[in-house]
Amino acid sequence: MAPGSRCLFLLLLGVLGVPALGDPGPLEDVVIDRYYIPKICLREAQMGDFIRYHYNGTFKDGKKFDSSYDRGATVAGVVGVGRLITGMDRGLQGMCVNERRHLIVPPHLGYGSIGVAGLIPPDATLYFDVVMLDIWNKNDKLQITTLSKPERCNRTVENSDFVRYHYNGTLLDGTPFDSSYSKGSTYDTYVGSGWLIKGMDQGLLGMCAGEKRSIIIPPFLAYGEKGYGTVIPPQASLVFSVLLVDFHNPKDGVFLEHLEVPESCKRRAVTGDFVRYHYNGTLMDGTLFDSSYSRNQTYNTYIGKGYIIPGMDQGLQGVCMGELRRVVIPPHLAYGENGAGDKIPGSAVLIFDVHIIDFHNPEDPVEIETVFRPEGCNVTTRSRDFVRYHYNCSLLDGTRLFSSHDYEKPQEVTLGANKVIEGLNSGLLDMCAGERRVLIIPPHLGHGESGARGVPGSAVLRFEVELISMEEGVPEGYLFIWHGEPPANLYEQMDLNKDGGIPADEFSTFIKTQVAEGKGRLMPSSDPEKVIADMFQNQDRNQDGKITPNELKLKSDEDQEKIHEEL
Repeated sequence: MAPGSRCLFLLLLGVLGVPALGDPGPLEDVVIDRYYIPKICLREAQMGDFIRYHYNGTFKDGKKFDSSYDRGATVAGVVGVGRLITGMDRGLQGMCVNERRHLIVPPHLGYGSIGVAGLIPPDATLYFDVVMLDIWNKNDKLQITTLSKPERCNRTVENSDFVRYHYNGTLLDGTPFDSSYSKGSTYDTYVGSGWLIKGMDQGLLGMCAGEKRSIIIPPFLAYGEKGYGTVIPPQASLVFSVLLVDFHNPKDGVFLEHLEVPESCKRRAVTGDFVRYHYNGTLMDGTLFDSSYSRNQTYNTYIGKGYIIPGMDQGLQGVCMGELRRVVIPPHLAYGENGAGDKIPGSAVLIFDVHIIDFHNPEDPVEIETVFRPEGCNVTTRSRDFVRYHYNCSLLDGTRLFSSHDYEKPQEVTLGANKVIEGLNSGLLDMCAGERRVLIIPPHLGHGESGARGVPGSAVLRFEVELISMEEGVPEGYLFIWHGEPPANLYEQMDLNKDGGIPADEFSTFIKTQVAEGKGRLMPSSDPEKVIADMFQNQDRNQDGKITPNELKLKSDEDQEKIHEEL
């Protein structure tokens, strides 16, 4: 018993003129001992309130005459309107939920001189031990307290939305009756469609995803006079602590948020494009369920063709290279009621934060941008020309891959000889010495789906190229061509010492002389000696170290013989 309440009790006896010791004599009013008062008392029972309480009723000698505990059911009724004995009506007023009181009710405020046959004798003083469990009024409304709210809230719950939430449910005195956390899954339902008790239907309206609320629901907006099973008594107020995990509407489409769009966006992705992107995938409460970054590899796919969930198919339409975009996808455009695996629950709204690395279309050509072209550019590169060039190669997100500047000399290649990727080969055509270009090469003209060492699969490449020099080439299959008609007596001129055989040194001297005099040219290469050696090897049919008249043949004659043999 609290010291203050005990003093109050003694003071009351003194006021009634009862001696401090011995028989106190008859009582004029109810004696109230508030031996436990909760620290927080949001409301006190007033006349006309509906209350629920437990009690034990005894006589002065301690003999029990009644107990709600023994019946296994609380007592519910209206206080202060004459439905209870007067002493109890008075003794219950002003009580808080979870407060405990000892009440001493004199006979004239109890059952008087008549008593209750077989239960309470006439003129009996009654002793009650009472605990208050619930207080409400028919004029009560829903009590909603916002416990926490996210900084960003683009939309709030409305009727007909489908919600997923966690909750702890207790009676007003704190007795738990249910919890979604104990089941390991959210409670998922429609709002405003009669699937919930009225108080919860109303209490969820206006919530943001991630918001926490306390919702106190009076019985007439909950389970009313019937209660629910063995866990919710009749006329019980309910307290729900709710965390809204996510919500959507069956009519929702994909919601897009453009987080960062590059200033330059020459083209936007459309159906049929192949997109490479990084992403983080989260639920609406921020739980990460997947990330391409964790695999250190982009996600690569066609869009608009059903290879990915419909929401992402839609959400990637119109992206720019380098764009950061948030795609919010309702479940009917994601994994539906069943979810996916153990990380995406059923009916979950998904949020993808995507970074577009690049995209292309299988029909895309090489994109060529001329940065600088010298004046008086009359001679340009053609297929089979030998060129020297510098280059920087990167991905479209700026990731540096390769550079010729890392080596001592420029890159050298014969165009059209399948020595470089097709896109670079075509991008080097029709260039002047000194010209600079930027080439955007789609993967089907680059390193394809498999990529190459240091190059990701399906990557669009960006080349900055500068043509240093060029040498006119020879047709495919030729190592040397004449600028005019070859000599009629070619073998005799080539046989410098007139001994009837042409060794390698005579052959080399003759070819070099023709080149020096401008009568012909070799296939351009960084090693003309090797080209001449290959020419000699081709003519020395029997590989005896010299060319005979029967072995020497022009390439054009060989091609004619081959056609004849095929015919």
